[in-house]
Parts: sequence; C-alpha cells; structure tokens
Amino acid sequence: MARVPSTWFMEFVTPDTIQQFAVKDILYFGRSKYQTVEVIETVSFGKCLILDGKIQSCEKDEFIYHEALVHPAMILHPNPETVFIAGGGEGATLREVLAHKTVKRVVMVDIDAEVIDICQRLLPAHQQGSFDDPRVELLHRDAREYLAETRERFDVIIIDLPDPIEGGPAYLLYTQKFYQLLRSKLIANGALALQAGSTRLNETKVCTAVNNTLKTIFPIVATYETDIPSFGGPWGFSLASLKFDPFELSSGEIDGRIGGRVGKRLDFYDGQTHQGLFFIPKYLRDAMARETMVISEDNPVFIP
Repeated sequence: MARVPSTWFMEFVTPDTIQQFAVKDILYFGRSKYQTVEVIETVSFGKCLILDGKIQSCEKDEFIYHEALVHPAMILHPNPETVFIAGGGEGATLREVLAHKTVKRVVMVDIDAEVIDICQRLLPAHQQGSFDDPRVELLHRDAREYLAETRERFDVIIIDLPDPIEGGPAYLLYTQKFYQLLRSKLIANGALALQAGSTRLNETKVCTAVNNTLKTIFPIVATYETDIPSFGGPWGFSLASLKFDPFELSSGEIDGRIGGRVGKRLDFYDGQTHQGLFFIPKYLRDAMARETMVISEDNPVFIP
C-alpha cells in the first residue's frame, strides 16, 4: 500500500480552488515585521518559500520562474551593466542577473531583511552565494522610497515582488505612479521586467491590469507567460522597454548573446523558448482586449 503523507500544505489558489503539497518537513514558520513566512520541504518540489500562504518558489522548478523573469530583459538590452532589483528575497533573481558577464553593479532592495536571512540559512541553493558578490549593494528599505531618492539610473530593472494582496507589503508597487517612477530611473535604452501574476483561465485580472498600466507609460510593452508547476498553472510576466522590441530578436541572436554573456548553464531560457514565451494564448489576448483596468493608488488591484 502506498504511503499516505500525514502532513499536507494547502494553498488557496483562488477562494474556490486549492492545491496541496505533501510535506516532508517544516523548516520554519513565523512572522516577520511585514508578512507570514514559511519554509517547508515538500515531496514533489523540494524546499519551498511561502509568504502569506502563497508559494513563492520551490527548489525543483524555481529555475523556470527566475530565468523567465530575468533573461528576456537582460538579453534584450545590448550591454546591461547596471541593474536594479526590487524584492527577490530568495536571491535567485540576483543569481540570474549576476550570471551576465556585462554586469558591473546591482542594487537590490528588499524591505524584509528577515526573509533574506531565513532564505540564506534554509534555501542556500537559491542564491548560491550571490549576496556575497562584490558587485551587489543590498538594501533593506522600501523600494519606492529608495528610487524616489536616488539619482542613479539603470540599464535594466527587475521587479520580483509578492502578489498584490490587500493589506500586504507590495500592492502599492503595482500602480501607475510606481511604474512612472521606474521609467524615470531607466537610461534611454533601458528595459524593465516584472512578474504579473496568474494567467490561468478566468484569473487574468492582475496580469491584464499590469499590462494596461505599463502601456500608459512605456512605448513598448509585451506580456509573456510560462507554466510554473508549483504555482499550479501558467504565470504571466511583462517586459517594458524604451527602445528595443523583444519580437525583433531572432532565436539565433538570442542564443549568440547567451553564449557570449551568460556564464552559467540555462535550463529553461534560450532563443527557441523566447519565441514561444511571447506567443500567448487567445483567451489571454481576448482578456487583454476586454479588461481595461489601469492601476492607481486610488484604484489598486488585488489577487482574489
């Protein structure tokens, strides 16, 4: 008879849908100043970080999410030397940025120092020593306040924040005002990438609103998606650029840039994958045409 796990982690994907993970061990459970933090070891996906009850990343498939988030924008830019990261407490987003040999400086701002400390201790495979890289300046403060104060501008900005949860720490960083601030901190040919939430059927509200909002600010905006198994389905991202269009890069050119710049093996992203990422399904294209919300501080978007 097959073993039946005695412990399960249950995540409400929506108020009406759950997914469950068989748990081998509970490594941490607590609350930081900003959010509930859990680290568990699951049977199927290895060690996982959970914030406010939502899976953020798991050892077995985090490479899909982080390569999809980081590399399209980094490869799109002809020579990314300075990069800003908001969020990304596990360190895996930083890991992927630092893999680019052109990078000379990374400023990473994550408000929750406790999450970073927990991840460094319990999820070392995510960051792989990235926080010790001399190119990195790590700050624990509000990303919006930092950007408003700094005079520095960046080649690429990567926004890796938790979903916009009502009462959570991140929802005001999903607004037109914040995206305008991000544009002002990009150099003339800069690019921005961010995670835009679920693109499952009938769960497209956040992704379409992010896309609509970015289009009011940036001349080039492209939504893309891929399946993240531990997230329970397809996940959306947005790439916004002041000059370069991701549709104009050929597979060969992308593979050439990866070969010349990236000092590690990529297990998800390459030229062929890039082409597929940006050809999103018809139901999502239809939702983008139908759903017209633009996010403001007075009209925020929240996941269900």
